[in-house]
Amino acid sequence: MKGQLTLRGIIIGCAGCALITASSVYVALKMGALPWPIIFAALLSLFVLKAVSRNQTTLNEANVTHTVMSSGAMVAGGLAFTIPGAWMLGAGREIEPGQLMVIALAGSAVGLVASIAFRRHFIERARLEYPLGQAAAETLKAGDAGEKAGVKLFGAMGFAAVWSVLRDGFKIIPSMVAQLPIPGVVFGVYASPMMVAVGFLVGTGAVLVWFAGALLANFGIIVGFPLLGLADVNASQQIASCLGMGCMMGCGIAVIVRDIAPLGAKTLFGKAKQAQTSAHRLGLTAASATGGRFSQPQMRVWYRTGAGIFVFACAAVAVCITLELPLGVTAVVLIAAFVACAMSAQSVGQTSIDPMEIFGLIALFLVAAFADVTELQLFFVAAIVAVACGLAGDVMNDFKAGAVLGTDPRAQWVGQAIGGMVGSVVAVFAIIALLQAYGPDAFGPGREFVSAQASVVATMVTGVPNMPAFLIGATVGFVLYLLRFPAMMLGLGMYLPFYLSFTAFLGVLVKTAADLIQRRHMAHLPAQDQEKRKRAWDESGLLVASGLLGGESIMGIILAMMLTGVAFFS
Repeated sequence: MKGQLTLRGIIIGCAGCALITASSVYVALKMGALPWPIIFAALLSLFVLKAVSRNQTTLNEANVTHTVMSSGAMVAGGLAFTIPGAWMLGAGREIEPGQLMVIALAGSAVGLVASIAFRRHFIERARLEYPLGQAAAETLKAGDAGEKAGVKLFGAMGFAAVWSVLRDGFKIIPSMVAQLPIPGVVFGVYASPMMVAVGFLVGTGAVLVWFAGALLANFGIIVGFPLLGLADVNASQQIASCLGMGCMMGCGIAVIVRDIAPLGAKTLFGKAKQAQTSAHRLGLTAASATGGRFSQPQMRVWYRTGAGIFVFACAAVAVCITLELPLGVTAVVLIAAFVACAMSAQSVGQTSIDPMEIFGLIALFLVAAFADVTELQLFFVAAIVAVACGLAGDVMNDFKAGAVLGTDPRAQWVGQAIGGMVGSVVAVFAIIALLQAYGPDAFGPGREFVSAQASVVATMVTGVPNMPAFLIGATVGFVLYLLRFPAMMLGLGMYLPFYLSFTAFLGVLVKTAADLIQRRHMAHLPAQDQEKRKRAWDESGLLVASGLLGGESIMGIILAMMLTGVAFFS
């Protein structure tokens, strides 16, 4: 761990974690999705470390620092994808900050314990791809984030922040441009650098599917159905949203069926068979093989197991007391969260998708089936599981980057634990600031913060308004994912307001145009130079887009805090 987990790395990582976590809360609520921050965190960590101490920085130190930095983003996602659903049902003022803190810390604790338990299997034995983890490692190896990179990153952040102040603070820049009066459809371009950057970062193929879903829902159903006399505008909007929700739910179930369950069964029965064979062959136990004493590796396993049980016990006590969940329900929730973390690790390793809110819904349904709990407590259940799965998925990505670079996993895990705690505090603070600044009515479809996933959770708690449309969407999402089609993006496009999808689509057009211009400029160069220039161009685009996304979202949190302060003192 020496030279990898450093004091300067922890300080830089915690500062970056606070910024990225606050940004992630805003992005998740605003656009109903959350891009993985791992590449951005890797570049930022390397840049800042080299700016502080150029000659002493190593890639392993940068890797551990970025592990700290990216930890809180998925904790933020777990809260943002579940808790606002309670506000949509009118229970926002009943949730206390202490309850949110317990949810975040308990979920983070389960995710951290699960990541240690599953690391060796998924990283070393199964050798899952974890594309984002590998990309982060390659970014650290190939990137040399110098002064020019810093100018691009922080320049873009500054531009987006100033833009946000002019738009949301002084109202000089309009929020929407090119609006058209189409019944039932909010048509226009959202004046948001962040949304353009999201389209740039998510990728051409995924955003095209996203936009196709938006066209189908808004013009095929919301506009088309009333013209054909099949339904009025309100009913058509309900059909479109239920189709989108069902599609996302079906895709999440398909992830479990196709990607997680087969490997889980293989792992379970394979290990049982291996253990049985070894026992028959050796005819003795591990303890007897060492003269009644356990070996040092076995003792480490016992210590870790004991520490994990202790952490679970502390989390259970906190959940029982603060959230007022019965002990039996709490045990089921934490065990379900642990199992869901394995599903999350498998899903992220194979697809880079972490359907954390779907895992939270599964736990919610499980608890609702046998326990007498309130609607608000069901949201707590979903949030704990979602936070645990989010953090576990992020940890496994980081472990993969560490395996590529040769980083000590213990240093990474300690960094992740530090970042998880910092992220929990910042995420709770940010989400409360937004609630107090804008009020609970600002969350939901067609509102200031769309909160798509949380709206799905709220719908599942209260009952689906159009069950046939939901079931059709779930079937379509399930089948399309089995056919390896990005059904989650299709459902997201069907569910989100059209102006958000259209603005993200413009981001793809910007990326496509920029790539074409770059290719023309490189056409005369040798192939090797073209590859080098392309890598530099991609890094520059990533830096600028990440800066735009981070600048607007962080300024959104700051403006919310300012609004909260004004309301408090007025």
